[in-house]
Parts: sequence; C-alpha cells; structure tokens
Amino acid sequence: MKIAAFNIQRLGITKVSKPEVLATIVKVLLRYDITLIMEVTDKSGKATVTLLEELNKQAKSHYSYKLSKPLGRGTYKEQYLFIYRDDIVQVKRLFQYEDMQVGDEDAFAREPFVIQFKSQTTVVQDFVLIPQHTCPEDSVKEIDELYDVFLKFKKDWNTENIMILGDFNADGRYVSKKKMETIRLRMDKNFHWLIGDDEDTTARMKTDEAYDRIVVYGDTFYQGIVPNSAKPFNFQEALRLTEEQALDVSDHYPIEVELKLIEQEIDTTESTCAGNK
Repeated sequence: MKIAAFNIQRLGITKVSKPEVLATIVKVLLRYDITLIMEVTDKSGKATVTLLEELNKQAKSHYSYKLSKPLGRGTYKEQYLFIYRDDIVQVKRLFQYEDMQVGDEDAFAREPFVIQFKSQTTVVQDFVLIPQHTCPEDSVKEIDELYDVFLKFKKDWNTENIMILGDFNADGRYVSKKKMETIRLRMDKNFHWLIGDDEDTTARMKTDEAYDRIVVYGDTFYQGIVPNSAKPFNFQEALRLTEEQALDVSDHYPIEVELKLIEQEIDTTESTCAGNK
C-alpha cells in the first residue's frame, strides 16, 4: 500500500479547470492508496469535488476524502486534503490540532489535521498520519513543535504507529544542517527520517532541496515499511513533461512510501525458512 504527500501548489478552481493539468494530477494520484495534498486554496470545496470526480472516473476502485478547515493566520488560508481508497483503508478518527499549548500558543501557521487509518491488508494495520506544511521562515520552530503534537496523539490515542509527513521546508536557507541538529524529531533516535537530506523534492531544474519529508516513529512501524520505497516521484520524467508543464502542476514532487502487505511478510518469512532447511 502506497502513501504519498504532495504539495500541489495553489490547488484551486483555476488549476483543476485546466484539462491537461487535472489529467496529470489524476495520473499521479492513481499511484497511491492514501495521499496527503497540501496548499488546497479553494474554500468552496468545488476544486476538491472536481478532482475526486475525475479521479473516480479513472480509478478501478473508489476514492473518498477528508478536508480540513481553512488554516492560516492572515487572509491567506490553506487546507489539508486526504484522498484515500475506501476499499483499502477506513478512517478510524480525525482531529484538528488546536495549537493552544500553554506558553507556546499559535506555534503553527497551519495546524496539523491528524487522521488515523485502519487497514486490513498491511502489516501495520492501525496508524496515524500527522500532516504539516510549515511556514518557510518558521520551519525550524514548526518542525520541532511537531514533537509535541506527536506526544499528544501517542498518549491520547494510545498508539506508537505514527507517521509525520508533508512539506517541512526542511532544507536550504530555511533549515541548515546545524539547525536541523537542534530539532527534537532529529535528536530522538526513535524517529526514522525516510526521505534523506540529499534528496531533491522540487520540480524546478534550478533547485535541489529536500523540502518534503516522511518521518516514522518506532521500529514496529519502520519494519512495516518496504525497504527503500520512500522517495520523491519525478512525475515530469515519468510522464514525459516539459519543465513548464510540470510547474503548471506544482513546484514540488510528491514523496511516497510503501507499507508491507500481510502477504508480503508471510512470503518473506516462508522464503527465509526455506533457505534454512
């Protein structure tokens, strides 16, 4: 089962009204069973409905969605959008983080919209996704604050199967290597950063930054992930687009990771045992 996070730059009516752009987005989304989409900027929800209708026209199974409220400190607002195959996973619960921690209120420009999924087919059958699109200039603080969000849901929902994912702006002039070392998600060795610091998650040819990340907590969840499956998906190359065509979709690549299926785990175990006879 594949999970992805995709910052689709300014996803609104204008973008989904362009047939070629919409077609490209749909082709990308069809790769995944769960996709976190960031930078949804259409408060009416019409862009989301249009996207889902087109996606379900082409999908062999059915996709549903969960959309956060508009988030942001000023007039500019964004929403988090989770699109998922409802025959593969079910939403167990969701929660809009309130960002009212005493003494540290309003730490996030766009507070996480946290969701817990239940799956019958994967080795890790119950897991929480914490999304985040940081404000670039506050990236170090916001990434660090995600540790407090993690602690809350680890305790309140009594689970350690937690994945934090999204556009962290975690590179370049926003987060230096030195500052990265001060972030609790990096200091705590129980967290596994699946997208490395040297990856390029940007679609512009002149940029090379690992802005987008996937982080999982604990060995149980980490062992439930297909090795080396976490990576950016270069849709420009895969779909043979020009840079201009790719940038009409987004200036980011989606990042993806694959969870082991129960059958895969059984096959691996049987193969290992057979080899030891």
